[in-house]
Formats: sequence, structure tokens, C-alpha cells
Amino acid sequence: QEQLVESGGGSVQAGGSLRLSCVASGYTYSPYCMAWFRRAPGKEREGVAALDSDGTTAYADSVLGRFTISKDNAKNTLYLRMDDLKPEDSAGYYCATKPWRYCAGSWPIERTYDVWGQGTQVTVSS
Repeated sequence: QEQLVESGGGSVQAGGSLRLSCVASGYTYSPYCMAWFRRAPGKEREGVAALDSDGTTAYADSVLGRFTISKDNAKNTLYLRMDDLKPEDSAGYYCATKPWRYCAGSWPIERTYDVWGQGTQVTVSS
């Protein structure tokens, strides 16, 4: 059974950096689209970044230029490098996959993803 396990969250001051990791296991199919979402208290979960099986990336406007999504295929691990963090980036961060070769324009739509991790918390203080 497919499983995603996130790690790397923590507490940092504004302007700091974190790198989140998401290890994928149990997948019997490929390729698939991988993405990071986040949910802040009182808000809906929103798409942060996505990565196609061919390496094409997509980002939310709010993180463009500050966050970088990448993947190590040998380690089956998805990363999210977060630089210049802001208090509004505080949220639970989740990785997710869907069995599509290309993430396409629907990448920020959470209901299109069928496998989710348990999340890792990021807190940014001002």
C-alpha cells in the first residue's frame, strides 16, 4: 500500500529556511505527480508546489521565488526547500500524489490526489 511520510518541520524566525522531506513507499505504479499542500489554522488546504514525473514544476504565487520543490528518485524522496520564510507560511505541510504522469493545471486541487501523508508542522515567528 502506498505511503507518504513527511519530516523536517519545525519552528524558525522570519527570514529563515527549512527543508521538508517526504518519503514515498509501497508504490506499485509509476509515474505519478507529487505535490506539497499546506493548511493554516482556520483556512482551507492550499497547493504550494508540484512536480511532474518529467521534472516540470509549478508553484503557488505566494511562494514563487522562495520555495523549491525537488525529488531524489534513488531515495524515493520529495523535498520542499523553503527560504525567506514568513509568518504567513506557518501551517501543517502535507505531501500528496496522484497517478498522473503530468500534474497539469489541476495540480493545486486537493481532491485530485489520492495518497496523502500525515503532515509536518512549520511555525514561523516574526
